[in-house]
Amino acid sequence: MVSQMNQDELHKIIKSIPMLSPSASRLLQISADPEHDLGDIVELVRTDANLTARVLKIVNSAAFGLINQVTSIDRAISYLGERIVVSIAVGDCAGQLFDKELSGYEASGGALWKHDLRTALASREIVVQSGLDISAELAFTAGLLHDIGKALISDYLSGRVEETVELLSVEDDLDYLEAENRMIGFDHTRAGYELAKAWQLPGELVESILYHHEPSKASEEYRPLVYAVHLGDNIAMMGGFGTGADSMRHKLDQGYTDYIKLSPNMLANVMLTVDMEFEKLEESFSGSGEENG
Repeated sequence: MVSQMNQDELHKIIKSIPMLSPSASRLLQISADPEHDLGDIVELVRTDANLTARVLKIVNSAAFGLINQVTSIDRAISYLGERIVVSIAVGDCAGQLFDKELSGYEASGGALWKHDLRTALASREIVVQSGLDISAELAFTAGLLHDIGKALISDYLSGRVEETVELLSVEDDLDYLEAENRMIGFDHTRAGYELAKAWQLPGELVESILYHHEPSKASEEYRPLVYAVHLGDNIAMMGGFGTGADSMRHKLDQGYTDYIKLSPNMLANVMLTVDMEFEKLEESFSGSGEENG
């Protein structure tokens, strides 16, 4: 196994990954636009027969327990909401990444998807509970994509988890991000950033991926969103859904309090909502034949 990773090797990996479909790409652009509404999502889904079929399959799955079958895409999206449509579209295109076994983190296949989905739900709920003046749906999308870089660098970290953890125990002020850099010359946020650029994601999503462990470095205009994802990521790990060896080995940036007011009561509500929403989503995806969501 190659111990160090350079830019060319990373770009070679990125080139081997399918591009986002036009529909998924446009959906992410729309979700980042603060002026959009659900009607914009409906119009987009209508133009993609495959996505329409997948949305209808999910809404009619046993998890939602609807008495009458839904055949209208308008009704389906109104019922499911934007976040589930985004999950379906992204999962279709990037399923191989989300489902990948992360040997470099000692995490099984599907762990990344579960962690990212819970982070997405937590990020969205943080915005809702705290009254943060940003789009809750955008926070969901940013949370869903934040750790995608782990799938790109995992193979380079394979067999080095023990060495990485030992490094952390020797240097108290070191976190897993810096340990990744020392091990292979790259960390998962930088790898995810390069993929986000290749996918031509909106700036808000690019910065959420690059700075979700260091939100104070994000552009001022995107900082509230990145802090929401930062907190969502930590809440997902606290709930027992990390991605293996790096779980709870990243620093919490206390600067979040400058942007997000979250009382212990609100935090409890966030965690409860994430548990309930996650169960429902997981059941609906598995019940419709989805492996990654």
